Amino acid sequence: MRAAWYSRFGPAADVIELGEMDTPRPGPGEVRVKIAYSGVNPSDAKARGGTRPGVTAPPYDRVIPHSDGAGVIDAVGDGIDAARIGQPVWLWNAAWQRPYGTAAEYVCLPEAQAVAMPDGLDPKLGAVLGIPGLTAAQTVFGGGDVSGQTVLVSGGAGAVGHNAVQLAKWGGARVIATCSKDGMKHVHAAGADAVFDYSDPDLAAQIDGAAPGGIDRAVEVEFGVNAPLLGEVMKPMGTIAAYGSGKDMTPTLPFGAFLFKALKVDITLIYLLKQRERDAIIARLHAALTAGALAPAIDAVLPLAECAKAHEAVMTPGRTGAVLLEI
Repeated sequence: MRAAWYSRFGPAADVIELGEMDTPRPGPGEVRVKIAYSGVNPSDAKARGGTRPGVTAPPYDRVIPHSDGAGVIDAVGDGIDAARIGQPVWLWNAAWQRPYGTAAEYVCLPEAQAVAMPDGLDPKLGAVLGIPGLTAAQTVFGGGDVSGQTVLVSGGAGAVGHNAVQLAKWGGARVIATCSKDGMKHVHAAGADAVFDYSDPDLAAQIDGAAPGGIDRAVEVEFGVNAPLLGEVMKPMGTIAAYGSGKDMTPTLPFGAFLFKALKVDITLIYLLKQRERDAIIARLHAALTAGALAPAIDAVLPLAECAKAHEAVMTPGRTGAVLLEI
């Protein structure tokens, strides 16, 4: 099969290779998926670049990247119902603590990680339900229903944030979002009730004006940078659902502001969800898709041969949607 892989850390153009390797066979409890689209995420590019703390070399001799994807089951291992052959599926955690992800013509993985797609779903959309979709759904609904609440989504033009805006609105929340000036139209179109420039020095006052009672739940992509702002705008007993802090990985918190509002910080790493929680979030995602309330944005679709360019694209500021490889 054709695949893209790397064997050392470094810039994408220097370390990603394209070639042929043996087509895998599913083991007991596994399915094999013929990949149509591979979803590329910032976490894939960061892992390839060697930026994770304490990790000095790839964990395997050869790493096929990407945890997300969509395709069709074409073979099953022992213990798996053969009726699954031919089933369109989307994938999660394909490359999490595993050597071979979805940047290849085929991938084998445990049956539960191949989720039957809703009828008629475009496989391109299936390929972005893993990290961007599940992270958005968990950060919005991880504490339960949000109907009647005010939800703040930072980075609302990004892949996760854009999904979160749509899901929170579908869930009955009033949605306030922040983004760059260039992304404001995109975020408004996703259903946000109010959108503000995250670089505006009066951002806290603007959020307070739009939500005078305070924010019930914040979906936060830059926790370290935005912690002081959150201390100002959150409602007492509110929850900060943080899934990123790339600009400040060792944040200094305004503990007094957090303490006297009794704020909760709920950190989400979607790779680690227990299956029961994951099943509930998958059901939310599918319901939103079926209702026509969620339309994940796709910024670029590149061929497998341009895997390195895809890694560069997913880390480029101003992107409005996911980056995919067409296999």
